[in-house]
Amino acid sequence: MFGWAFFISFSSLAYQRKAISEHKRFADVLKAVDVIKDKIEFRLTELINMAMKGVHIFLLLLLFTTALHAQNDKVKTRTAAKISFADHIPSSKIIEWRRHIHQNPELSFKEVNTSQYVEDLLKTFGNIQVSRPTSTSVLGILKGAKEGKTVAFRADMDALPVQEETELSFSSKVSNVSHACGHDAHTAMLLGTAATLSKMENQINGTVYFLFQHAEEQPPGGALEIIKSGALAAVDAFFGMHVLPNFPAGHIGVLPVGPASTTWDGFHLTIKGKGSHGSMPHLGIDPIVVGAEIVTALQTVVSRNVQPGELAVISIGKFQSGEAPNVIADKAELGATVRTTTEKTRKLVEERVKTLIDNITRAHGAQYELNYTPNYPAIENDALLNALVKRSAQSILGEESVFDAPMMTASEDFSYYKQIGPECFLTLGIGDGLANHNPKFNMDEKALTKGVKAQVQIIIDFLNGK
Repeated sequence: MFGWAFFISFSSLAYQRKAISEHKRFADVLKAVDVIKDKIEFRLTELINMAMKGVHIFLLLLLFTTALHAQNDKVKTRTAAKISFADHIPSSKIIEWRRHIHQNPELSFKEVNTSQYVEDLLKTFGNIQVSRPTSTSVLGILKGAKEGKTVAFRADMDALPVQEETELSFSSKVSNVSHACGHDAHTAMLLGTAATLSKMENQINGTVYFLFQHAEEQPPGGALEIIKSGALAAVDAFFGMHVLPNFPAGHIGVLPVGPASTTWDGFHLTIKGKGSHGSMPHLGIDPIVVGAEIVTALQTVVSRNVQPGELAVISIGKFQSGEAPNVIADKAELGATVRTTTEKTRKLVEERVKTLIDNITRAHGAQYELNYTPNYPAIENDALLNALVKRSAQSILGEESVFDAPMMTASEDFSYYKQIGPECFLTLGIGDGLANHNPKFNMDEKALTKGVKAQVQIIIDFLNGK
């Protein structure tokens, strides 16, 4: 019995040991399973994170690709639009028109043949209504397919009383009259703009006025006559362009906001002295001495009366007196041009000029007659139109071809159009050369097509509200 009991006890002990051993192995297995489980969970987390990153990257790539395609579509659309109107620009005709006008110049208020030439050409373009605000000005009106704003682009047509010395094959045929200021180019470019837009009627949202103005060079100017005719009453904005040498050909100059040019006033002065023999000056009153003192004194108006930093100019361009060297003349004649930028300074300069002339002539015992004439006000560029011009010119010609130009010291009767609506004046570089009004004034004609491109783009963008 003890043996059986011993056997049973021993067997039970062996079983317990086996059970414990199996339990340990099971625990080890469980630990191994937990380790594998942790590794699997970690790997799954990694895979999920990688997948999520992949999704994010995919979405980012998708968004980027979509945006890129949209941008490319916009560029293609803009490029197509540019190409569509660029193909319509009659570049060779623009040069042909410019040369014809150059050969046949007409002075201010006498642009009879020039205005007829412009009218006849406008009528050949189609879709343009032609009228005559005055006897020597022309207005072409193009109505777009959709209603909208009305914009005017102006070109002047008159020539100068200057004998041409360029020796060009198409030099002026008229003695002592020439297009030494570039108005022939202005007229030809606006004809090119009209010809181009006349083919784009369905793409125009509004109305375009092509304004061919007479008599810019001669006060009171042609602009006032056209304004008084009432032909421009519906215009919402005015643009103008002037060619200038010594800027790269085809580059657009955006003039400053506010005063973009000077005012233009002038005076004619007759000094009445007392004639005498040159050897007996004490018996006369020398008008040359009086005039010389006036000329000297007037130089102090700008340097001592005008606020420093503000542009003002007084130039005496005429001083005539006497015929013989041994005779003291009885009179002298002086003529001057006066340029300022603000109405306040304009009035100041006029008052100082009149005061100095009066005091100096009386101090010498002389008498005088003074005709002081206010002419053109300053052009005042509108800020919104200026910004539009810059964007439009850059979009069609490239940023490198557009620059911020300094204020013009010259004057323009374009300034009067601000009586109707906001205005903006810009310049077109025509390459190296002599200044406007010089007898040898000339230009690089390749600039003209770029001028037309800028004009067309400005008009389209304005009417589209860009």
